[in-house]
Amino acid sequence: NFGENNLPSKRHLGYHKARALGGAGLIIFEAIRVHRSSLGRSQGVNGYEPEVIPKFREIAKEVKGSGCGIFGQIIHLGRHIDGNFARTPAWSASAIPWSATAPTPHAMTKFEIRKVVISHGQVAENLISSGLDGIEVAMGHGHLLQQFLSPASNIRKDDYGGSLENRMRFSLETLHEIRRVIGPSATLGIRISGDEYLPGGLNIDAMREIIKIVISEVKIDFVHVSHSAYHGSYTVSTQMADMAFQRQQFQHLPKAITTAVNSMKKKPVVMAVCRYQTIDEAEQMLEVGGADLVGMARAHIADPNIVNKAFAGREGETVPCIACNQGCAGMLALSLPITCLTNPSAGKETEWPTLSLQKNCKKVIVIGGGPAGMEAAWVASEAGHDVQLWERQSKLGGQLNWTLQMPLRREFQKLIDHQRARLTSGSVKVKLNHKADSHAVKLADPDLVIVATGSQEKASLLSCGAYALTLQAALKDHHILGEHVVLQDILGTWSVVSVAEYLADLGKKVTIVVPSGVPGWSISMYSSFALLSRLREKSVRIIRGYKILSHQQGIVELTDLSLGSVGLEIVADTVVSPEVGNSNREVSLSLEAWSGQGPNQKLVNVGDCQAPRTALEAIFEGHEAARLI
Repeated sequence: NFGENNLPSKRHLGYHKARALGGAGLIIFEAIRVHRSSLGRSQGVNGYEPEVIPKFREIAKEVKGSGCGIFGQIIHLGRHIDGNFARTPAWSASAIPWSATAPTPHAMTKFEIRKVVISHGQVAENLISSGLDGIEVAMGHGHLLQQFLSPASNIRKDDYGGSLENRMRFSLETLHEIRRVIGPSATLGIRISGDEYLPGGLNIDAMREIIKIVISEVKIDFVHVSHSAYHGSYTVSTQMADMAFQRQQFQHLPKAITTAVNSMKKKPVVMAVCRYQTIDEAEQMLEVGGADLVGMARAHIADPNIVNKAFAGREGETVPCIACNQGCAGMLALSLPITCLTNPSAGKETEWPTLSLQKNCKKVIVIGGGPAGMEAAWVASEAGHDVQLWERQSKLGGQLNWTLQMPLRREFQKLIDHQRARLTSGSVKVKLNHKADSHAVKLADPDLVIVATGSQEKASLLSCGAYALTLQAALKDHHILGEHVVLQDILGTWSVVSVAEYLADLGKKVTIVVPSGVPGWSISMYSSFALLSRLREKSVRIIRGYKILSHQQGIVELTDLSLGSVGLEIVADTVVSPEVGNSNREVSLSLEAWSGQGPNQKLVNVGDCQAPRTALEAIFEGHEAARLI
């Protein structure tokens, strides 16, 4: 999502060059649109305008000059484009929306199908002439070609619908056209969904048959096996599976495709993808013969040097991908450029190059050892500054330490471990059980103080005069909660819903009351549909459009927000209802006078002490503050 006016940008160049220098063997450039009806937004890159050729040529030159190959994925997104940006209707096989709130697409005519076939060829020719090494055709993830392949989205009655032969016609015509244009020697591959995970859709048995037909008809050099359909249901949350999924859940798909093509005369290379976070995990897949290549997109977002570090025996230094989906998929869902919770430098490689020692080193005190403070401390130390980290508790990690109790959120442990290791490997002087105040700061005489004191939890006051429990109180000892637990989600983040799932896993009867109507509404669809599916499987009841009024004698009274009157009554042993916390500003306010006493004395606030948000914002602000010293 780094495009500018639908063209590749300098930001793309910096991002991809960093991964090429970091040891990646191959980069597949993000989806490149083949037609105006598939643009969607200004950040989406097109491949059909002549202006793209010199820009792609520059990127290809830098990537290949750094020892890495580069392919371009070409795509028509079909019904997933609402048409507001390019002022065109969404195009698809049939007039079936991809979600309950999406516009009804236009069922393409044969003339339009032929136009898109030719467009694929023209874009492929542009990319090869720009110096890219090969082409990957998007035939998966529920996009246009898959919309024609799948009986769940194709109910046409003409030559492009009905039988498998007809549903494959569009894809085969497209692949033949591309191969004709780029010639027999250029690399051509396809990306498929091994399983749509969609009722009435394509499963692995159907895809094995489809792949064998494709390979028998067109010279295909590789098959990139992903999964899912871009559909408003569970399936879309498997596409970039978050930390609640196990890597093994998808490994049978590339293995099945590998088995299907092994005996074929024109056997293509098979690539596996999804939830490979370390080089060891990728090598395990290669060793068992499940695939020939492994794609690691999110792992490279988190650390562009992941391959070189492993090759040098320094894999333990890798910035971990924790599959939180907050900075990558979460930003995509908002039509914003990606970032990364564990690596705030992702997408800012040109602005924030590799850290180097500064000439004018300063004395820095970081107050607060949560994710924001730890990030600020290690970054400042790596830049050569004299850094102390003060934490009033007995251990580092802040509020993220609570995630360690919840198995499906435990990936955050990798982040905490990584930040602690960076502090240890550097020269940061960590002081635990160390309370900060203006007097202590004045005695230390720093040039800069970075305040990362976080926020204090706050619980709802009920009409009966009692307070509900905070999340931390609920997690501290689940035995005191009783059998029936009611949680109220007025935060909209992972906080409440993840605790609800954890308590359900413990065997408790859990109800979530959601005044807004959507539990965890800020969570992107790349995680939320799977979350809702798991909550349903675990019998978590969701009550929408109500608000907790009181809790007395084991009964929770709810206000019906549509009527403004008392509505339901439900049984509950405990009510957990966190509100937006209070920023811990005492230390910062006490230092404001100090910061103005001299030209070299500065004060910077980062993270929740400015406003309670998530770890994504906290770590970014901590990193940025240290970079700007």
